[in-house]
Amino acid sequence: MLRLEGVVKNFGDKCAVDRVSLVVPAGQMVGVIGRSGAGKSTLLRMINRLNDPSKGSIWFDDVDVTALRGRPLREWRARCAMIFQQFNLAGRLDVLTNVLMGRLGYVGTVRAMFKLWSEEDRSIALSALDQFDMAGLAAQRADTLSGGQQQRVAIARALVQEPSIVLADEPIASLDPRNTKVVMDALLRINRHFGITVICNLHSLDTARNYCDRLVGMAQGRVVFDDVPHALTDNLARELYGLDAGEVMDTAGTALPVPKDGVRPSMAVA
Repeated sequence: MLRLEGVVKNFGDKCAVDRVSLVVPAGQMVGVIGRSGAGKSTLLRMINRLNDPSKGSIWFDDVDVTALRGRPLREWRARCAMIFQQFNLAGRLDVLTNVLMGRLGYVGTVRAMFKLWSEEDRSIALSALDQFDMAGLAAQRADTLSGGQQQRVAIARALVQEPSIVLADEPIASLDPRNTKVVMDALLRINRHFGITVICNLHSLDTARNYCDRLVGMAQGRVVFDDVPHALTDNLARELYGLDAGEVMDTAGTALPVPKDGVRPSMAVA
């Protein structure tokens, strides 16, 4: 179980996250929603300890995550895998090697540098790729893949870390509608099939409602909504975000209205 207690993050005079307290039971798929600048990404980066909280504490079961340093912190980052909007793959390396980088916590940097991967590690990586229909591209350079394929590789890399939690920071923001579905289906699969907790930052209210067990809405660094998806009514969505629940936001957090023909703009995929 993940527990946040009064977490605050200040950047100079700006308060990016303001007294957030949350409890996330194991195995939930949580969508964190809100406009750009609401504090969503900062919140996830603090859970992974890419940013340190200014105040408050983060706990996983009986471990004080905010107190971790050195090797225990590296072990936490392996246990709490992060998936980024821009994939963060090494484009010149092949797909299999990129996924194997998720095994760094088990093999060490020196062995990884000289590609001294064990057969077990290779088997684990290929199995993860196969989960997302990517095993046939294992030998291909990562920078030759489409955006959706690269994001599936990033998810496979997270999976081989054998994490307890996966944090996905706007993983579909740069994808077209077809790849959006492929990537969200992949995240749902690791949540349902492996029981891994998934916390996913999303701009699209529709996507969040369709995939997540629970929605956490943020505005100006604070949690302003925390409930099951069907509780986010159209009226409440308008009240909290100035949006219809069926509307989406682009990557800048700007509302994109749904045309009268019901077809959303191709860029409205975040």
